[in-house]
Amino acid sequence: MIKFTDPNEKVNWDSLTERERAIFDQKEHLATKFTYPSWKSLQFELRARVAIMDAAMALNNSAAGFATFKQSQCNDEYWIRKENGGFLLKKDVLPSKAVRDIFINGNQYGFECATAIIIILYKAALEILGDEVFDKMFKELFLYSWNFDSDLKLITVNGKQEAFSGDVMYFKNPDVDPKMPEWQGENVVKMEQSMFFGHGISVLSKEQIIERLNRLRKPGSTVSAYLVDQVTYPDFSYWEKMADTGQQDTGAPPSVTATAPFPPLLVQPVPLLSPAAGTVIGRIGGRTMVYAR
Repeated sequence: MIKFTDPNEKVNWDSLTERERAIFDQKEHLATKFTYPSWKSLQFELRARVAIMDAAMALNNSAAGFATFKQSQCNDEYWIRKENGGFLLKKDVLPSKAVRDIFINGNQYGFECATAIIIILYKAALEILGDEVFDKMFKELFLYSWNFDSDLKLITVNGKQEAFSGDVMYFKNPDVDPKMPEWQGENVVKMEQSMFFGHGISVLSKEQIIERLNRLRKPGSTVSAYLVDQVTYPDFSYWEKMADTGQQDTGAPPSVTATAPFPPLLVQPVPLLSPAAGTVIGRIGGRTMVYAR
């Protein structure tokens, strides 16, 4: 269910789009309590989640190809391709223009699924924050696997956690054919109607993705691919502060919490204060890991 720290805060249902309402309804009808400081903060998250899905579909509809790091390619007008297959933003290029170019001139790009997810999140941040703030906050982009600017501020929750549209998830293929290691798993964006977008496989259902990955197992394997019980999403309250102030939020307390009566679970944007019993928290760069028991 959705709650506000101010009991007088009201839901402005008419201000939501149909897609935003669908995410709102999913959160509202769960036993988990999601607490927001204001209606504005909740609406910002809903808008951002839709922007992530829109960015995923835009990448799906672009001509950007799937490629291993060894075979990756980019538009050298905006990016420098490094030896490891990553793309470094040129110093005289605006980040907003370089990110948009991936979606406009996709036929000049090829990358694997983890890089695709980060590109999608940058595109969503760009559309939510606007060019001026985005260019200020993301000046030195380097696109390579799960490398990302700390201001993207991602949270990963492991354990019994609900997934919502706009979340990033992972299908693992533990018995992948060693001749095709690039198919050891698939990073995906959860879309509407129980569908998922993965770069290189398009938009498919959970069952279809597992079936496709199972075709790429070792000969004779009976170990199925599966959807990992893990979700990754931006710290939406951090994004909101960037949008409002155009600068980093270096020390504000968390503004959105999610708590479930059973099993014990606490999910909060960083910095994470006073974690609940039964949680293990770790942080790697700009990414926070929350393990729920």
